[in-house]
Amino acid sequence: MRITVFRRLMADEFGATRAEMLAKDHVLSGLDGRTVEEALEAGVPAKEIWKQVCTEFEVPVERR
Repeated sequence: MRITVFRRLMADEFGATRAEMLAKDHVLSGLDGRTVEEALEAGVPAKEIWKQVCTEFEVPVERR
């Protein structure tokens, strides 16, 4: 998954402003205690990050 696709999915699910805030501020235990931005910088694949976001925020399966 491309990062641009990931960012679009985040914006579609949470709204652009909230998605940006979540990416910068919310620490995800499934990403070893990193934020989305930290995980992206560390080279974690966007698809894996999206899976963790979906799990953490209980995104319905049809929108994953």
